[in-house]
Amino acid sequence: MPARLKPAPAADVAAALARLDAGAAERGDLRLLTKHYLALLEALAPGRSVEVRVPPYAAVQVIEGVRHTRGTPPALIETDAATWIALATGRLAWVDAVEGVRVQASGERTDLAPYLPLG
Repeated sequence: MPARLKPAPAADVAAALARLDAGAAERGDLRLLTKHYLALLEALAPGRSVEVRVPPYAAVQVIEGVRHTRGTPPALIETDAATWIALATGRLAWVDAVEGVRVQASGERTDLAPYLPLG
């Protein structure tokens, strides 16, 4: 079983967000922020019925329901790092991301709107 993600230190998150806002974010900043916000989602919505993927950085299984164990899960959300960070910080609404095809979501319980923004 893979190790759970852990939230990053607040100072590291603030610095990475500042670089992102300034247009100077590097790959390491995207990785840190993606994993941080996925860790917050995992803590907020524990479970294993929906897989949230943000390639190439990380994936988590969240939300209670039928447990997924192998292969492609029946409930899947996938997006890029910039979109995930925008959703997690409230800079982008879930409905806008889905309608704008910035998020691919299929299966039951794949509406993350009740959990976003993460803070």
